[in-house]
Amino acid sequence: MTTATAFNVGILVVSTTAAKDPSTDSSTQLLRDFFQAENDAHAGKHSWVVAETMIVSDDQRAIETTVLEWAEKKLHLIVTTGGTGFAVTDVTPEAVKPLLEKEAPGLVHAMISSSLQITPFAMMSRPVAGVRNSSLIITVPGSPKGAKENLQAVIKLLPHACSQAANLASSRSLHSGGTQRLEKDLGVTTIHSSSHSHSHSHSHNHGDGHHHHHHHHHGHSHGHKVPQPHTTAEQREKIALANKLDDSVTRRHRESPYPMISVPEAKRMIADVTSTLEVVKWNVDETLVGFVLAEDVMAAEAVPAYRASIVDGYAVYHTDGAGVYPVVSISHAAPGSIPPLKKGEVTRITTGAPLPPGATAVVMVEDTILKSSTADGKEEATVEILASGMEDGENVREVGSDVALGSLVLRKGTVVSAIGGEIGLLASVGLKEVAVYKKPCVGVLSTGDEVVSRLREGPLRMGEIRDTNRPTLITAIKAGGFPYIDFGVAPDTPGALADLLKAALSAVDVVITTGGVSMGELDLLKPTIEQNLGGTIHFGRVAMKPGKPTTFATVPGGKQVFALPGNPASALVTYHLFVLPALRKAAGYESFELPTVKVVAEQDLRLDPRPEYHRVYVYMRQDGRLGARSTGGQRSSRIGSASAANAVVALPAKGEVGEKRANKGIIPQGETVDAILWGMIGGLSL
Repeated sequence: MTTATAFNVGILVVSTTAAKDPSTDSSTQLLRDFFQAENDAHAGKHSWVVAETMIVSDDQRAIETTVLEWAEKKLHLIVTTGGTGFAVTDVTPEAVKPLLEKEAPGLVHAMISSSLQITPFAMMSRPVAGVRNSSLIITVPGSPKGAKENLQAVIKLLPHACSQAANLASSRSLHSGGTQRLEKDLGVTTIHSSSHSHSHSHSHNHGDGHHHHHHHHHGHSHGHKVPQPHTTAEQREKIALANKLDDSVTRRHRESPYPMISVPEAKRMIADVTSTLEVVKWNVDETLVGFVLAEDVMAAEAVPAYRASIVDGYAVYHTDGAGVYPVVSISHAAPGSIPPLKKGEVTRITTGAPLPPGATAVVMVEDTILKSSTADGKEEATVEILASGMEDGENVREVGSDVALGSLVLRKGTVVSAIGGEIGLLASVGLKEVAVYKKPCVGVLSTGDEVVSRLREGPLRMGEIRDTNRPTLITAIKAGGFPYIDFGVAPDTPGALADLLKAALSAVDVVITTGGVSMGELDLLKPTIEQNLGGTIHFGRVAMKPGKPTTFATVPGGKQVFALPGNPASALVTYHLFVLPALRKAAGYESFELPTVKVVAEQDLRLDPRPEYHRVYVYMRQDGRLGARSTGGQRSSRIGSASAANAVVALPAKGEVGEKRANKGIIPQGETVDAILWGMIGGLSL
C-alpha cells in the first residue's frame, strides 16, 4: 500500500430531528473523533481527512442527491449514519443501494457479525455497502454507539478497500506480498479453526501447518458434512447467459441461451417479484384519479352535518296542524344563523337549508296558500298551511342520514375513478387527503443507432427509422394513469447504454426499453443488464407472436427492467400483456390483470406454431354479443395493426387445437374466442 495515503471522507447524518436543529447532532463530531483516533494510531501509514459533512432529513431523494454529489467528487469513503432500521421513516438503505455499482456484502457481514456479539438488537439494522464511481459507501446506524461499533468492525480493511475502489494502486501491487503481508500491514489477523485447509491463489505458508491461496475454497473437517456445490466452475460461468460485452462478434451466441417459456409462466415470474409500492398521502382532488386506497376511509364529518330540508316550503311544528301562521324568518341554503322557531310560527325554507331550532317537519310549498304580504309587498306575512297529519321528521334529512360520522366511506383497495364519484364522496365528508399506494414512475427509452427522433427535420438517411416506440408507449402509460420520464434514445455502445440505464434506474421504479434484445451483434440489453448493472434476467424469450425476445429483469434495489422487442406492434402488445399488469400490481390494484372477455370472431383467424396475440377491434354487435374484427396484417413491424385495436385475441398455437383444426390452420369465423381488452369496447364509449 502507498505510504501515508490520505483518504477523503464524507460524513452524512440522516436525521429529520438534527436537520431541523443541528445542535442535537452528536454523530458528526463522534465520527470526526473516530477517524482522528485512527490517524493517531496509524501515523505514517495512511490518514483519514473529513472533507465533507452534511445533515439531511429522512428523505430518500435528499440522501440520494448528497451521495451522488459526493461520489462525483470522488471522495474515497462516504459514511452515512442513521435511517437503517425498520421504522417507516428509515429509508437510507433504499436510497443508497440502487446507487451502488458494486456491492460489498463482506463489509455488511462483518458489521452485522461484530454487532451481534454485542447485542441481539443488531439484527434490526439493515446496513448496505458498496462502490459508486471511485467512492466506497457504507451505511451505519444512527446511534453514536452503533455507528462507532460498525466502523470499528471494518476500519482496518477500509484503507485497502478504498485503494482498490479508487484505483490508487493496481490489484497486483496491493497483493504482491500475499495475504499474510496484507494482514500484517493492516493489523488484522485470520481466525482459524481446527484442521482447515485453504486454497487461495496467492500462495504462502503460515508456519502452523495451514496452507493459503487467495480463492477462499475452504475444506473443513469438523465432523459434519460441508455444503458442496454441484456445478463446476465452468458451469457456473454460464449462469450469466448473455454474450460477454468485451467478446468479439465471432464469439457471440448463434442460438439464444435463454429458455423459451410460456406467457402464463412469464406473467407468474413477473408477479412473483412485483411488490406493492409504499403508502403515501395524497390530496383529494383531480390528481387522485387512478390511485388505489391503502386503507379503509372513515367519514371525518357527518353528511348532512345539520338537519336539512328535503323540499322548498315551510319549517313547522308538526303538531300545529293546518291553519294560518306568521312567517317569522327565512332559511336559505347558505351559511348563517337562524332564530329558534316557536309553536304557532313558520319559517320559509329552501331545499338543503338548515331547519331552525325547534322545527320538527317541513311542509311543501305546494301545500300552502299565501294569506297576506308585508306593507311593501315584498315579503310574505302569513301563509295558510293546508297539510294536516304531518309526522315528526317529515321532509327532513337528519344529521348523518347520508353518511354517519366515523362510518366507512370507501374500502381499502378501491380504485379512484375518473367518473368523479369517489372524489365527490371523499370531499363531502371533509377529507383533505387520503392514504394511497404510490404509483410506479416509468422510464422509457429506445435503443439503436438507426433510431432518430420523430421531431428531427429533414428526410431519413439510408438505414434510419423514426422512433415510434417511445411516443407509442408513453401514450399508453399516460392512458394508464402512470407518471413517466422520457430518456430518449440510447446508442448501440455498451458504455453509453449502461450509463443511460443507470441514470434511468436511479430516477424511476420501472424502466421500459425497446430494441436490442434479439441475436444481433449490437443487441446489448441483456449483457448490459447482467454485466454492467448486476441484474438478474428472469426470462429472455417467450413462446408468443409477436414478442418472442421479450426480456424481464430486476436489478439490485428491486427495480424492474422490461426490455421489449423493437418492432412497434411487438412493443405495444408486450406492454399490455406484461408491463401494464405489473404497473397495476405495484400501484396496489387487487385485480391487476387486464380484463378478458368472450368475443365472436368476425373473420377467419389464421393459427401460428406459436400462441399469437392478434390485434382486433372489439365492439358491441346488434345481437348484444361482442364481436372482434381483425385490424389487418399482423406483421410485428406493422404499427398500423395497432392503430384501431382495443384488444388482442389470444389464439392458441396450431399444435394445441387438435389435428383436424391444425390441418385447417384457422379459427373459423363465428367462433367464440378470448380477447384481452386494452381499451373501451366499441359502441359503448361515452
